[in-house]
Amino acid sequence: MTGDVFVQLSNVCKSFGSEDAVVKGLNLDIKKGEFLTLLGPSGCGKTTTLRMIAGFEIPTSGNIVIDGEDITYKLPNERCVNTVFQSYALFPHMNIYDNIAFGLKMKKTSKSEIKRIVSEILKIVQLEGFENRMPSQMSGGQMQRVAIARAIVNNPKVLLLDEPLGALDLKLRKQMQLELKHLQRKLGITFIFVTHDQEEALTMSDRIVVMNEGLIEQVGTPEELYEKPKTKFVASFLGETNLLEGEVVKVKEKEVLLHLPQEDDIIRIPNLSYILGNKFTVSVRPERIKIKQNFDEDDVYLECRFKERIYTGSSIKTVLTMKNGREIVANEPLDQGFQFRNDTDVVYATWKTTHNIVIKA
Repeated sequence: MTGDVFVQLSNVCKSFGSEDAVVKGLNLDIKKGEFLTLLGPSGCGKTTTLRMIAGFEIPTSGNIVIDGEDITYKLPNERCVNTVFQSYALFPHMNIYDNIAFGLKMKKTSKSEIKRIVSEILKIVQLEGFENRMPSQMSGGQMQRVAIARAIVNNPKVLLLDEPLGALDLKLRKQMQLELKHLQRKLGITFIFVTHDQEEALTMSDRIVVMNEGLIEQVGTPEELYEKPKTKFVASFLGETNLLEGEVVKVKEKEVLLHLPQEDDIIRIPNLSYILGNKFTVSVRPERIKIKQNFDEDDVYLECRFKERIYTGSSIKTVLTMKNGREIVANEPLDQGFQFRNDTDVVYATWKTTHNIVIKA
């Protein structure tokens, strides 16, 4: 490994019996102290990848290296990693102190040292004074913090988190997202986090690995993946978007005209040395779209009619129909949402050319 690469997966594959490979030739470098998220739909291979790093599954082929040591075939307890599960997996018959101290006792750490370390960890996870409580007396968020405390008490080089917030209600989940990110920064441990929740990944991660059908679609910062997706899958999976497919029918100096056959309409995209016949998918985020009665000269626009408005609390989601009846969605701030006088009025969904995310076919 080179530079600050701390965890390295090289050509890692995993098959179960005669089934198609769940993970297909995965190559991934993870930096020391990084909060990296494996994101994707159910069945994409993200949890299997995490389990191979943990040692619960052995790769069919390929290698896994942590801090210069090949751990591909080592047992879970021989690896410098710990795992936090969605189910917490606390010992119900032990109080919180004993749950956290369990790993230290297995290592035959002295009682005085155990007391010092557990006390320190309880401060970090903000559970001072809860030592004598039983897991059944704790809330979901508190139990999750105990599970994290138990996982970090042995000072692992890498902490693996398998959808650890999935069992929490929405408000607590959002609170724990921030707590977990702050905890990771404080500890400086490399976190590898698995989720299928896009907002969770965007909120917490230094980098995100978007997986699909056992392959990596794209790796990047949350901003890179959201603003510059390289594939249709990434554009549509990470956040909400409108996808428009078209072909270049006219080339100008600074822009090209793209015919959208499904919508029977024309839009403009910046000319980046495109030629006639090039085919593209254009992704336009709903929050970039403005609804107007008239379009400006420098706008990209589509003629539409109103279908539905939905109040979401933070914005107004407006569903419009294009000429052929296909839908396009706009999200506008509450105080700026377009006021429709008549549902049959022609309006324009407009956006700036710089807000086109162009994905070449």
